[in-house]
Amino acid sequence: MSVPQNPGRDCPLCPRLAAFRQKHRALNPGWHNAPVPSFGADDARLLIVGLAPGLQGANKTGRPFTGDWAGDLLYETLIAYGFAKGTYDERPDDGLELIGTRITNAVRCVPPENKPTTEEIRTCRPFLSATIAAMPRLSAIVTLGKIGHDSAVRALGEKPARLPFRHGGVAVSSGITVFSSYHCSRYNTNTGVLTPEMFRAVFAAVRAHLDRG
Repeated sequence: MSVPQNPGRDCPLCPRLAAFRQKHRALNPGWHNAPVPSFGADDARLLIVGLAPGLQGANKTGRPFTGDWAGDLLYETLIAYGFAKGTYDERPDDGLELIGTRITNAVRCVPPENKPTTEEIRTCRPFLSATIAAMPRLSAIVTLGKIGHDSAVRALGEKPARLPFRHGGVAVSSGITVFSSYHCSRYNTNTGVLTPEMFRAVFAAVRAHLDRG
């Protein structure tokens, strides 16, 4: 039986995450509070892989990187390099459209304190593998942060030791070019670990790669 690209709304595979979802469904019944599906079309050439939904970001809105600072920087950059069009307004009905791009997360449910366990990452990986397998035109993956990177690399059938994470890293696996970046979280940008210029440089490289191919 094949694994679907997205878990069901009441996915029970990670008990801790399921309990956390249930808690916030009771506290915030108007929020999404469920596994967050990928955003973008199957025929995209670029896949962006993040860590997991933020509690008041994608967990609230139901769209990856929507509703928190990470989305501000990500979508601004995607628009600048032609990977999206429209206006990002921190809500899923803002009319923003992706262009040849798809966005997903290594872990589809919000984890307490934004920290999924190793087992939760492993358990959710088949959905990432299914997402990659369903993209026939996939040429490039951008991984945001080490967890997203390592999970994407494993989903490609590789070992992270062969394709190690580093900001600005570029590697090739099974004909797919993997670009790695520090995660565009508020913490990373506030502490200077990642600057907007560093982030844009990654997507400039992706743009050049796709334009060549």
